[in-house]
Amino acid sequence: MVPLLLVLLLALVLFGAGFALKALWWVAIVVLVVWLLGFVARGTGASGSRGRWYRW
Repeated sequence: MVPLLLVLLLALVLFGAGFALKALWWVAIVVLVVWLLGFVARGTGASGSRGRWYRW
């Protein structure tokens, strides 16, 4: 009975880790797209030069 529970627990942990890693990949892709759009959509400053779109 104990080996069966250990195998089920291992499968549950691996499934949870796989789902979390897939979700983190999607978050990373969204952040990358927003970051790239920031370079395209940044406005021009008072002197006509293109400034940074982020505050830090």
